[in-house]
Amino acid sequence: MSVSKRSFQLVAWVSAVLLLLAAIACNNNGSGGSGSGSVSLQGAGASFPAPLYQKWLSEYGNLHSNMKIDYQSIGSGGGIKQLKEQTVDFGASDAPMSDADLKAAPGEIIHVPTVLGAVVITYNLEGVKQPLRFSPEVLADVFLGKIKKWNDPKIAADNSGVTLPASDITVVHRSDSSGTSAVFTDYLSKVSPEWKEKVGAGVSPSWPIGLGGKGNEGVTGQVKNTPNTIGYIELVYAVKNNLPVAEIKNASGAFITPSIDAVTAAAAASAASMPDDLRISITNATGPQAYPISSYTYILVYKDQKDAVKGKAVVDFLWWGIHDGQSFAKPLQYAPLPADIVQRAEAKIKSVTSGGSTLRQN
Repeated sequence: MSVSKRSFQLVAWVSAVLLLLAAIACNNNGSGGSGSGSVSLQGAGASFPAPLYQKWLSEYGNLHSNMKIDYQSIGSGGGIKQLKEQTVDFGASDAPMSDADLKAAPGEIIHVPTVLGAVVITYNLEGVKQPLRFSPEVLADVFLGKIKKWNDPKIAADNSGVTLPASDITVVHRSDSSGTSAVFTDYLSKVSPEWKEKVGAGVSPSWPIGLGGKGNEGVTGQVKNTPNTIGYIELVYAVKNNLPVAEIKNASGAFITPSIDAVTAAAAASAASMPDDLRISITNATGPQAYPISSYTYILVYKDQKDAVKGKAVVDFLWWGIHDGQSFAKPLQYAPLPADIVQRAEAKIKSVTSGGSTLRQN
């Protein structure tokens, strides 16, 4: 056989191998037309629901070996930013996107509520065994820096019989763009005219005082390791780290311990006012049993998906999340979605399309 013929055969063989490898890669990344290969999805956003989402990804992965879903807990603001830049397949936020953010996105974005949770006030105060109580105006004054000592008469008035130290209060808040911050500052803006005027609500407020921590994880660590601190975190982070949580006076005048039932009560009190796009604040809800710093948390997706295979994977995962995934909520201190909200979330998921075709039929 001539050298030129052998060279031609070698080139042909190498070309065939390269084509085969390219086909395998195409199938594995989910861009193959059949969708029979593995599919990889990337999500990012809120740290508030991150413990639940990590559980979901583990359980869903056990059921669907061809699915690889990664979720990065980077804060709600980061999740919204990456979704707008189309560098992730889904975003996550506790605070619904603003009208301005929605308009700035390159396509229509829908909000799918996944569960509800509580933003709790936690603290590190040696010698205090029973849960502290805070009325709304006192809590606002602490985070405004107007109340500087733990034994301030206003704190003492809410906590009759508790011996409070004369130590300085160190406030801990989020340093990143955060849905948890948005929920907490939304609450403070509702209960304190001064807070609303001076600071307002948002994912990145200009904090009057305090130390910053990145994510719910960072604030939890700061409070846990620094005496005389007070901060706000999602309930599961306090439970997992054996941190105390305060009782907060609600709109009905009752001091409420954050719990699944109290969050569910807040959702029930607000259900009738939920708009068609499902974006709602349920802080300071009426109702005698409602915990006042409660919130839905959302997964955010584009209504029209560019990649049909990935789009189908996203909607199937979301469908599982609002149904089977709800069973994992309570063990991780989240409140499952009410039945009527599940139905409304189903309609949102069914509205997702790719190339004009609906991705979820039933």
